[in-house]
Amino acid sequence: MNGGRDPGLQPERTRLAWRRTTLSSTVAAVLAMKTALHGGPSAGGIVVGALCCGLWLAFLLLAHRRIRVLAAAPAPAALAPWHATAAVLCAVAMAVCAAALVIV
Repeated sequence: MNGGRDPGLQPERTRLAWRRTTLSSTVAAVLAMKTALHGGPSAGGIVVGALCCGLWLAFLLLAHRRIRVLAAAPAPAALAPWHATAAVLCAVAMAVCAAALVIV
């Protein structure tokens, strides 16, 4: 049996992974805002909640750009290191903000 692979499947799986991660990030941002406003808004909660929303928006823009690149070409270019670093930093910063909301 020939072990050749379809080069179109990997970009599709990667595109779907970016979409899943974006959905997860959206849920995290919504829960962060819910936590920030639970029991009445506080200045610290609103600031951290707004920061979570900003991080979510930055990740959404990065993911959307990558999804467009994956959909546009049959053999898309590799992910740029700065793009990967920015996406990871957004995710980690959002996790830190979520932890701060639980503590505040």
